[in-house]
Amino acid sequence: MGELLDKAKGKLKEVVGAVTGDRSLEAEGKVDKAKGEAKGKVEDAKRAVRDAVDDARARRDEP
Repeated sequence: MGELLDKAKGKLKEVVGAVTGDRSLEAEGKVDKAKGEAKGKVEDAKRAVRDAVDDARARRDEP
């Protein structure tokens, strides 16, 4: 959930910065968007590891 908030906040800052000519705000928005994308990748990796562990447990428990 935090990833979506960071991406949205970043996009908003980026657009406002571009419209107002505030390059600092625009750059801050790009950083926030990248942070949101990184959080998403971490969550994807955690999900993949969890799935792999669950699959391994299921195979181990099979007769």
